[in-house]
Amino acid sequence: MELRFDDPQEQQRWYPVDDDVMGGVSQSAFSVSHGEGRFHGDISLENGGGFASVRRAPDAFEPSFALAKSVAITVRGDGRPYQLRLKSTALGDSSAYRVTFTPREDAWETFSFTWDAFEAVRRGTVLNDAPPLIPADIHQIGFLIADRTAGAFCLHVEKVVINFDEE
Repeated sequence: MELRFDDPQEQQRWYPVDDDVMGGVSQSAFSVSHGEGRFHGDISLENGGGFASVRRAPDAFEPSFALAKSVAITVRGDGRPYQLRLKSTALGDSSAYRVTFTPREDAWETFSFTWDAFEAVRRGTVLNDAPPLIPADIHQIGFLIADRTAGAFCLHVEKVVINFDEE
């Protein structure tokens, strides 16, 4: 299954969850233009903040992840590290499984991650006692930036591919 960004309606399926939930003032958005998605905004370290994220509405993935072997993203960045985050019914609402990647600024790159590459986290803290990620439990996908660096950011996303074959 491929998630592409040719449909402008895709923009409405993504929503920000930024550090304002804990008093911070960072801001982010997700926009769709010219066949790509853009997770962009501004990170502020004021008021103990320092992260921004976007999530895709949970109803949007068909078929389910249940038989999937891995996920791949094709992205172009700004030299900053980002996280691909997967929400799972195995974890509470404030937790997710994450993997970190740092895309180049000057070229599209494809990163492919098997499920064992993801670690469970809650508010940035690794959950060592969490169960391993089970694809059938995934109900949401998103991106997060939390590199403790103030300033503008932009992650360009060409596609997200759910792989059902072995890599």
